[in-house]
Amino acid sequence: MNASEPRRRWWPRSVRARAALAAAVAAAVLLAGTGWWVHREIYRKSTQVATEQAAVHVWSLVDQLKEGVVPPRTSTVPYEVVATGRRTAVAYGGGMDDFHPGTHHVMPAPTGEGAPNFVRLPVNRDYNPGLKGDVAGGTQQVVSADIGPGELSSDAAAALGVTADARVRVYVVVLPSAAKDITESTDRMLLRAGLAGLVLIAAVAYCTVRIALRPVEAIRVLTASVNASDPRERVTVPATGHEITALATTINTTLQRLDDAAAQQRRFVADAAHELRSPLTTLLASLEVALAYPDRTDWPATAATAARQTRRLQALAEDLLLLARLDTRAPVSDPETVDLTALASQLADQYPRTDRPLALSCDSTAPAHVRGNHDECERLLRNLLDNAARHAAHRVQVSVRSEDNWVVLTVHDDGPGVPPEDAERIFERFVRLDDARSRDQGGTGLGLAIARDLAHRHQGTLTLTPRTLGACFSLRLPRAPAPAET
Repeated sequence: MNASEPRRRWWPRSVRARAALAAAVAAAVLLAGTGWWVHREIYRKSTQVATEQAAVHVWSLVDQLKEGVVPPRTSTVPYEVVATGRRTAVAYGGGMDDFHPGTHHVMPAPTGEGAPNFVRLPVNRDYNPGLKGDVAGGTQQVVSADIGPGELSSDAAAALGVTADARVRVYVVVLPSAAKDITESTDRMLLRAGLAGLVLIAAVAYCTVRIALRPVEAIRVLTASVNASDPRERVTVPATGHEITALATTINTTLQRLDDAAAQQRRFVADAAHELRSPLTTLLASLEVALAYPDRTDWPATAATAARQTRRLQALAEDLLLLARLDTRAPVSDPETVDLTALASQLADQYPRTDRPLALSCDSTAPAHVRGNHDECERLLRNLLDNAARHAAHRVQVSVRSEDNWVVLTVHDDGPGVPPEDAERIFERFVRLDDARSRDQGGTGLGLAIARDLAHRHQGTLTLTPRTLGACFSLRLPRAPAPAET
């Protein structure tokens, strides 16, 4: 069991459940942030409205005091009027009752300095304000306004019980209860709406992902039923054009590649069996005839035939093993710097002479270095030379040149050439265009296939260049710096 598995038991395994959970978590974070912002904005706005209402009430009290009218104690908001030269409040109401009856006022006495915005009120344990909220025992925001000395008439001052030169200050307490009540009510509403929204979002995400994954499930079921050795089944491609279409198209492409690979493998096995059966049949027939008629058998000729067919089997087995190794797509082993010009010249000079006159030459002298395995590069060039020598009438020409970052090697023969429609087919395995010729002279049909695979293994290309006379093969490999420059 995986060590991390017990720690992940809480995490759902279903894609639908994971999508729903992820959507719910993202929505919860978003709703929590939005709710916090709404909470602060509502509280700030409610406090602002309460402050504005308190300011209106302050100026209403100021107008009454200037007319010499003592405001009534019945008020919707707590207020208190204090003046210099008085130990008690001029007037109070709205919950400011009986803090210190008959002795002191609650609010600070007016001075020439600015009025405070927050006031600490004493505790009043005997007062029950009911719906208006308790303003005692805490620091409360206040709104105030001053009536300066001389602004009151003598009659108004006498009616209020202050001297004519007294400074009068009106305080109105900004009740926080209204803002808190509105905010708490909004919070409860947002909480209920948020929970309902989370459930709805999770359900919608779950159902949406479930519907979206139906084609994927159908593709999975059909893909699971495909036979790897004969992948002829194809999945249905939706016509919607979304990601499922791309998935279905990719799976169909993969199945097509598997089908092509399986067909190629079956064809390769059949061709290999056919190629192996021919020399084996010849070898077995010659030996059986020799054993049946030992007195009339030319044993040196029989041994020569057996050796020739054995060499064919050995060459074919080596080619098949090399193709199997190339099919693994393994990187080039022990890469080194190889001079293609020197290698081509060496092979051209050492090429075995044939019974017919054949001129094989390399007209390049400038070094052309590539990175790769020396033996594999030699095998590549030898296969090209063998193919050209097999089809040439009188002459095979090899040239090597450098083009930008590439080394281009061409092998040109003056033989019958290759029809344009077979320009790519000749690089397939066990393909021979000279079926009329003997198999001993025509080869096994693996040389060009091995050469192209070796070119691809060295990050290069091997193509047939159109020519009016003969066949011309062009090999392009990445150019490498000379050993002295590395």
